[in-house]
Amino acid sequence: MTDKSNNNKAAEQSKQDKPTTAQTAAPAKDTSTTTNPTKAPAKADKAEKKSGSKTGWVAIALVLALGGGLYYHGHQQGLQQQQHIDALQQQIAGMKAAMQNEQKETIGMINGGFRSTEASFNQQQKSIDALQTTVAELKGNNPNDWLLAEADYLVKMAGRKLWLEHDVTSATLLLEAADHRIAELNDPSLKNLRQAMSNDITTLKSLTTVDRDGIVLRLTSLENTVDSLPLANAILPKAEAEEQAKTVSQSVDDWKTNLMTSLKNFGDHFITYRKRDGNVVPLLSPKQDFYLQQNIKNKLETAINAVYREQGEVYKISLETAKKWAEQYYDMSSPLTQNFIKSLDQLAQQQITVKYPEQLQSQPMITKLVNQVLRNKMATIGDTAQPVKQTKPAAEKPAQAKLETTVTQPAETKNPGENKAKVTYSTETTVEAK
Repeated sequence: MTDKSNNNKAAEQSKQDKPTTAQTAAPAKDTSTTTNPTKAPAKADKAEKKSGSKTGWVAIALVLALGGGLYYHGHQQGLQQQQHIDALQQQIAGMKAAMQNEQKETIGMINGGFRSTEASFNQQQKSIDALQTTVAELKGNNPNDWLLAEADYLVKMAGRKLWLEHDVTSATLLLEAADHRIAELNDPSLKNLRQAMSNDITTLKSLTTVDRDGIVLRLTSLENTVDSLPLANAILPKAEAEEQAKTVSQSVDDWKTNLMTSLKNFGDHFITYRKRDGNVVPLLSPKQDFYLQQNIKNKLETAINAVYREQGEVYKISLETAKKWAEQYYDMSSPLTQNFIKSLDQLAQQQITVKYPEQLQSQPMITKLVNQVLRNKMATIGDTAQPVKQTKPAAEKPAQAKLETTVTQPAETKNPGENKAKVTYSTETTVEAK
């Protein structure tokens, strides 16, 4: 468009220059007629005038041809772009129609799936109602089954108390409670089960009851008295027997012998020494005394742990070691030491291990009975309940589709060759399915 306007301006300017040439040529004609009678200057002016006009017309023709060519080229490009836009719009319209058809099909499939699901749900609800009715009838017909289940639970708890906690008293009470539940059933077919429970109760009552708490309390009391035990004095070996002193005779003739005997007896009493054979056991130092007390306490602590773990050998060895150290380093003449050693002997005679039965006779019998009752109930429920048909769920497809298209028209540019249609479209699909 800019080139076309420039060509128009050049044509107008050439038109304006043409009268000026004519005006300037007119006075020349008059001048030649009046002043210069010769024809040569007039021919030169005519030649110049003709050449100038030809040049102007040629320029105008070129400008018009160029403008027409540019206009034709731009018009053709505009037609092509319009055709391209029309094709894209037709394509978009086809896509919209396809999306709408697919949306209708999807909605139809979803509605069909909903209807089949609703029918299946109604059928399942009917089956559940029938099962609930059957369970209610079974509860009303067999109320004693709860007593059997409770007895099974009590027997299992008795086994856990016996083998995990070694609590014989609690296990016996639980078995007696289970036997009481079985007796309330008043069923002669359970005679063997009750006999097995009676055997288990008799076996548990015959087990030796170990007062672990009492033993531990006595060991703790002895541990507290270790610090007050008196240490023994140094142990000296026995001295050799002394020779009997010689006596003076009554005879005067033995005065020399009697004099030597008297001098010797006087010397022996003036300086006295005794000879002892053997090793002397010295007293313990205060530091060694502290270590001795801690070692004895450690042995008593080991015995306490062995009581709860039922380790009979460890229990006896610990008490014997503590007794040995007490007799070796403490004063045996002291009543405290004697009472301490006496208590250790009494505790060492206590039996802390118990041989428990490997299995209760009543446990497998009552478990088998409960399982049999449950199987009978499940069989009754299975016969009453109606089979439920499962429908295959429909394939998930988008329920709603939305297509958004944006078309941008071509804008005018300085260069007609750069006019191109810009078409952008975006598709957004939203799926809502329940």
